[in-house]
Amino acid sequence: MSGPRPGPGSGRVLVTVAALVAALGLGALAPAEAAPGRAPAGSADTAHGFASLEGGTTGGAGGEVVTVTTQADLERYAAAEEPYVIRVAGTIKAEPFGANIAVASDKTLIGVGTAGELVQGELHLAPGTHNVIIRNLTIRDSYVEGDWDCKDTDFDGIQLDTAHHVWIDHNRFSRICDGQLDVRKDSEYVTVSYNRFEDNNKTFGIGWTPNARTQITIDHNWFRGTKQRNPSADNCAYAHLYNNYLTAQADPGDPVWTYGNWSRGLTKMVIENSYYDGVQHPYQADATAELVQRGSILKDTTGRHEAWGAAFEPRDFYDYRPDPAAAVPALVSRFSGPQKKLGHHSTATQPSLDPEEESRS
Repeated sequence: MSGPRPGPGSGRVLVTVAALVAALGLGALAPAEAAPGRAPAGSADTAHGFASLEGGTTGGAGGEVVTVTTQADLERYAAAEEPYVIRVAGTIKAEPFGANIAVASDKTLIGVGTAGELVQGELHLAPGTHNVIIRNLTIRDSYVEGDWDCKDTDFDGIQLDTAHHVWIDHNRFSRICDGQLDVRKDSEYVTVSYNRFEDNNKTFGIGWTPNARTQITIDHNWFRGTKQRNPSADNCAYAHLYNNYLTAQADPGDPVWTYGNWSRGLTKMVIENSYYDGVQHPYQADATAELVQRGSILKDTTGRHEAWGAAFEPRDFYDYRPDPAAAVPALVSRFSGPQKKLGHHSTATQPSLDPEEESRS
């Protein structure tokens, strides 16, 4: 099934790219990689969407800035009572395999450039945790070889349980045994932006609760080589998905459990200006749920394309301006995942101004 194609205005999107990229110091883009004619939302230093409401999400702002390279130091600062900005400056291999790293309230965890990695471990936000930012990290390789369903383990990449005000931005998740990101048990005011979800079965789940309380914004993420839960939102009060890019599903021959977005239970979901390329069941909704879809591009998609009900209007909650769906592949493939310029500044929020780093971008 094919959806709308770029119209006459798409050329204007491409024309403005060179000036934008030059102004941002991001290096040259070929026309096929063009981004919209304005600074990408991913360059912002503050949380947007639902994480920006009810006091906002500032993480460890105002706290001490520390740099960690070991599991012991990461665990020490992440679990501390005081606010911290924690710069992860290398690969940290968690022991034992699948170990949880507890993240307490008022923390920013940010990778330094593209070097910050957590291998075979989980970042865990326990009930009551709030005001947490996790940015610019690679979280990978807690997959148990031969255990595709991971029924007997709970090795997530990031897990939130009844947490609130959390911003998860510019991370890369790859080969996690269970969920790459699980937003669980009435977690509220969450934004998930500019991440890459790769090579996984159960990718991104929201729910595990009979209540419909969670409010979540999901934008500019790339789901590539993933099978299910991209995301699956069960009993989510408000799920706003826009400008996401779904490609190259794992195991597309599965007629049921290979799918894109699923509005489940009592969820109210709005999907806008996303791009589905070769996706089976790109979006679907339970009879009890609501789903509004507008402006997305469907290229070579099959299976369920379901939308019904009024859901909600995201602009009743916050301001935003979605990018054109035609620009999503170039924009998301370029700007999602860890970025070289993030994590270098002393506050761990501003892009690096180091000339050598600029030249490598």
